Amino acid sequence: MGHLNLPASKRNPRQWKLLDIITAIFFGLVLLFFLLVFTPLGDSMAASGRQALLLSTSDPRQRHRLVSLVELGHHHKPIEACPANSVDHMPCEDPRRNSQLSREMNLYRERHCPLPDEMPLCLIPPPPGYKIPVQWPESLHKIWHSNMPHNKIADRKGHQGWMKEQGPHFIFPGGGTMFPDGAAPYIEKLGQYIPLTGGTLRTALDMGCGVASFGGSLLSEGILALSFAPRDSHKAQIQFALERGIPAFVLMLGTRRLPFPAFAFDFIHCSRCLIPFTAYNATYFIEVDRLLRPGGYLVISGPPVQWPKQDKEWADLQAVARALCYELIAVDGNTVIWKKPDGDSCLPNQNEFGLESCDESNDPSNAWYFKLRRCVTSTSSVNGEYPVGIIPKWPDRLTRAPSRALVMKNGIDLFRADTRRWTRRVAYYKNTLSLKLGSPAVRNVMDMNAFFGGFAAALVSDPVWVMNVVPARKPLTLGVIYDRGLIGVYHDWCEPFSTYPRTYDFIHVAGIESLIKLPGSSKSRCNLVDLMVEMDRMLRPEGTVVIRDSPEVIDKVARIAHAVRWTATINDKEPESHGREKILVATKTFWKLTSSH
Repeated sequence: MGHLNLPASKRNPRQWKLLDIITAIFFGLVLLFFLLVFTPLGDSMAASGRQALLLSTSDPRQRHRLVSLVELGHHHKPIEACPANSVDHMPCEDPRRNSQLSREMNLYRERHCPLPDEMPLCLIPPPPGYKIPVQWPESLHKIWHSNMPHNKIADRKGHQGWMKEQGPHFIFPGGGTMFPDGAAPYIEKLGQYIPLTGGTLRTALDMGCGVASFGGSLLSEGILALSFAPRDSHKAQIQFALERGIPAFVLMLGTRRLPFPAFAFDFIHCSRCLIPFTAYNATYFIEVDRLLRPGGYLVISGPPVQWPKQDKEWADLQAVARALCYELIAVDGNTVIWKKPDGDSCLPNQNEFGLESCDESNDPSNAWYFKLRRCVTSTSSVNGEYPVGIIPKWPDRLTRAPSRALVMKNGIDLFRADTRRWTRRVAYYKNTLSLKLGSPAVRNVMDMNAFFGGFAAALVSDPVWVMNVVPARKPLTLGVIYDRGLIGVYHDWCEPFSTYPRTYDFIHVAGIESLIKLPGSSKSRCNLVDLMVEMDRMLRPEGTVVIRDSPEVIDKVARIAHAVRWTATINDKEPESHGREKILVATKTFWKLTSSH
């Protein structure tokens, strides 16, 4: 031990420095080994490494190269899985990205999509323990907890009857903040003032819907309600609604028109949705008025209706309704019910909000990334007979050609031919291709290129609902779909859709290549690989995809289907149809992340 007492001048400083470094490296490696093997750090580092690898496809050149390889069938492995923390990822409603944006008019809660080159090219995995969803109609009342293990709503809202955890399930007693005893007594109360039965009302919009128990309860009345809410602090409320089999959509009323045509809904409902209807010169009330069919009903429950300390807000709300000539049907406790006039009986007249009619250059059904207008949509701006009470009752309205079909040349004839064509095609799907349509395995259906809604109309006797998507760059036929008593949205398929992963059982698209082309051009705006990766994100494991297109396009689609882990077959079209179409039928395989993820 004597060497420890050597004078400083006798030590070899270089030797000691080397020994220190070697010792430090040795102990550092031992510590790192233990951290990687015996703690979660190793898993998270591996995941972040994979994420970095996936994000490297954001390098445009590398990403484009991968897309080309997949399209040509030269990428022989499946596209990589996304990291485990992306199981609920919605690219356009990403809180990490959108939280940097302005809070003004809730801009930060609206859709804000990354550019395609900024998105990793990977497949969203299911969460650990994911099970094939509970089938309809049992799913209305219970779902698997492991499919979306988010307890926040159950913990916060369980006392209001929203949902509760029970064994391996979440159960839904049917309550809401304004109807903790269940939606049924609340709907019964509304039925005293509104014709909820008999087919007069068919399409409804439920704003700020929670887990959509109100919309779910209306289904038994023959009313098809589309429920929406933003991605917000009540984590995954729309995800719960869709898992239950209730029509729902992630959406925020902020700075833009909602993606629906004018006069779409027979009935609009807000139960404690907390939308400031009279703010910004009543801009939000005006948007609701654009969407509400003449003769339709508006119901608002909760603040500010006869609410403590909200006298001014309540007075303002009544003043806007008066300015628009809405008929006050009832104020029942904290619920107010108005009926919209059938025609333009009021405006323009003097009112404290400065409301004026929109000019003729404004197409009220143009609603894709369209800034909110502070003007009132006149009924004469939309051709046709569509007020509630004049439009045929449900189900007659499903097959009656609405005058809005004249948005297309020879629209009435086109409508009738389209209805016949899809009746024939759906029969072929069921009888010859043996698709699961009509079985309990299929509840949530999407038609990505809906036109007049003929595919959805042909499924009316099945226990399904259909999200009819009208591409935003195609003719604006969505008003026809609503006149038929069906529901849907505008969307551009070069962007991700506003839904959670694993929310549709069945996705249908006729003419998939047209979704990525510039209208009237052969030039593509985006690519089929990104579109099919997005379809995979929306589709449930073991879900079905049906794609119709030319043989050349179907061959390309089949190559991409292999890369997104679908099992696919190519089939001939029904013998009565003209043209060269082929039909690809694919099933999404139920794969899971390996432990290395």
